[in-house]
Amino acid sequence: MIQYSLKCSRDHTFDSWFQSAAAYDKLASAGMVTCVVCGDAQVDKAIMTPRVRPARNAQTTEPQSKQVDVATPSPDIEKVLSDLRRKVEENSDYVGKDFAKEARKIHLGDAPERAIYGEAKPDEAKALIEDGVPVSPLPFLPTRKTN
Repeated sequence: MIQYSLKCSRDHTFDSWFQSAAAYDKLASAGMVTCVVCGDAQVDKAIMTPRVRPARNAQTTEPQSKQVDVATPSPDIEKVLSDLRRKVEENSDYVGKDFAKEARKIHLGDAPERAIYGEAKPDEAKALIEDGVPVSPLPFLPTRKTN
């Protein structure tokens, strides 16, 4: 299989997979490759960067600039998140799924002012923000207590 970046005569760009380069040539010459946006049959290959993987036995060299793998958190990030979680849990009240209701009460003065954390549905969080209630998402899920 081969993936090509394609471009129609109306400047729409899109990607498509073909069984081989010859299969693309055959389909394109028959007018069977069309733009996914406008249906134009005048489609050409666009400039693209190749995906080249090193051989399995190739030795890797250390890159000149350090690249960060965002999929695997570094120990420093894990420690910062752990410290943040500890501080939030020590200095705030967990209100669970009643977060939106409780945050609104505090904002309106119907409940005593205090730091809280909990869970809210996306539409509840959006409504709080739109109403000027100062809320912020946390970069971790609350620890749920189960029976």
